[in-house]
Amino acid sequence: MLTLEQRADGQTRRVTVSRSGLGWLLKEEQETRIVRQVTYTDWHRVERAIKAFEASGDTYSTNR
Repeated sequence: MLTLEQRADGQTRRVTVSRSGLGWLLKEEQETRIVRQVTYTDWHRVERAIKAFEASGDTYSTNR
């Protein structure tokens, strides 16, 4: 599992990527609310989504 976090103005945004039976599950949260949840079958799309998230602010990465 891969978790990326951004903190700004007292708010936390988080993207979590985990392996699922159908591919990779990408879940984006703002505070405790799920903003987006997508399953990708192509790893390159996961990489693109991660890069877009990283480009939107300061990112802290945690592998679990």
